[in-house]
Amino acid sequence: MDTNVIYCGDNLDVLPKYVPDASVDLVYIDPPFNTSRNYEVFWGEAQEKRAFEDRFGDVNHYMEWMWDRIRELYRVLKPTGSFYYHCDPHASHYIKTALDKLFGFDNFRNEIIWKRTTSHGDSRHGFSRVTDTVFYYAKSPRTKWNPQYQPHSASYIRSHYSHVDAQGRPYRLDNIIRSQSMGPRPNLVYEYKGFTPPHGWRVKQEKLQAIDQAGRLQWAKTGTPYLIRPLNPQGNLLDNLWTDIPPVNSQSQERRGYPTQKPLALLERIVAASSNPGDVVLDAFCGCGTTLEAAAKHKRQWVGIDFSPTACRVMAQRLEERLGLREGTDFQLRDMPKTLEQLHRMPYFEFENWGVVALGGIPNRVKVGDYGIDGRLYLADVEKGHRGDFMEALDVWYPIQVKQIERVGRPEIDKFETAMRRDRRTRGYVVAFGFSRDAIREIKRANNDGLDIRPVTVNDILRYEQEAGR
Repeated sequence: MDTNVIYCGDNLDVLPKYVPDASVDLVYIDPPFNTSRNYEVFWGEAQEKRAFEDRFGDVNHYMEWMWDRIRELYRVLKPTGSFYYHCDPHASHYIKTALDKLFGFDNFRNEIIWKRTTSHGDSRHGFSRVTDTVFYYAKSPRTKWNPQYQPHSASYIRSHYSHVDAQGRPYRLDNIIRSQSMGPRPNLVYEYKGFTPPHGWRVKQEKLQAIDQAGRLQWAKTGTPYLIRPLNPQGNLLDNLWTDIPPVNSQSQERRGYPTQKPLALLERIVAASSNPGDVVLDAFCGCGTTLEAAAKHKRQWVGIDFSPTACRVMAQRLEERLGLREGTDFQLRDMPKTLEQLHRMPYFEFENWGVVALGGIPNRVKVGDYGIDGRLYLADVEKGHRGDFMEALDVWYPIQVKQIERVGRPEIDKFETAMRRDRRTRGYVVAFGFSRDAIREIKRANNDGLDIRPVTVNDILRYEQEAGR
């Protein structure tokens, strides 16, 4: 199996085609939630909003849609593998029932509760919803597991570990003898160093001797022995309530604008707990690529699948920008739309994003009321830290307009000219399948009038990507 690959397509088609049986160590998915609110297939508040009832009808239809996919994911998982399903409360009980049926009730490991936001007024008839659920299943009792820890708080250390040894390490004293309420056990009643507890010890004599030889037995002035419990330097064992990972906010450097983007720290924790370096991590709904970044960062192999060509392109950019990985050398981007027929069938806003990103631009987040400008192409890749240069470069950009039509006519060019003059831009790009003669004449006239409008056909882009090996 090829790894370090982003596949563009429906995971129900990609998985049987490219991923063999029992070849993956860790599967994490964050599929679309079955909620009554609009689910945005690609980022932006107003673009390509699809209500889930339009796609799935009711929850039974949704579960039928998901069932075929989770069965494929079960197939590719190794016997030692782990499976994580990220969901919200709307369908979580249906999902757990399905996963119990597929993995077996005994292979359910945890229901992780992640506090994804602070309290807000979204519920007039109930408590504010601030959590997501992540179901964790193993494929067999032989699953891999690496315990995770949280740092001790200063207040916890002060209240529970009030003693310090000669090396400055905190510790606390615990009972090593049985209390009256526990009752005596004959095999634990014995004398040790002249001391016989009335109700016996908590451990057998051989273990008590080992504890004493290890220097973990302390005798009080009253003659009572205590067990020394040093503070674990790794921290507290992590439980299933995760309140220490904040969501991705508008100021976060990892933010890609994806509406359901999960924080990198969340995926790093899952990757660390259920895989080892060199293992294969799979995300079949990989959105903006958080799982892929976490896997690559921690030396895992990975496979990502997403239906959106724009999302796949943004994932590639993310791996290049944040980890310095190179497409074609360090990872592959496969099955991107490469024919005119595929691009004709692409949803309109997805095609719009494709055209902007293919030119190296940034799509507008808002897709309505954009006055004919669908994206911006910035000229400079300014070095971070030079705020003055950066602020100056923010104004050096070229507008991009994308039309999913066979031939752009003069009216579209006229509107683009107006948008360029309004924003005081002297150069701009128009992407389409073709241009009419009237459109070309108007472009030449505008160019003679001080504007530099550059028509780009879809064939031009496909030819360039083919030459670039994409």
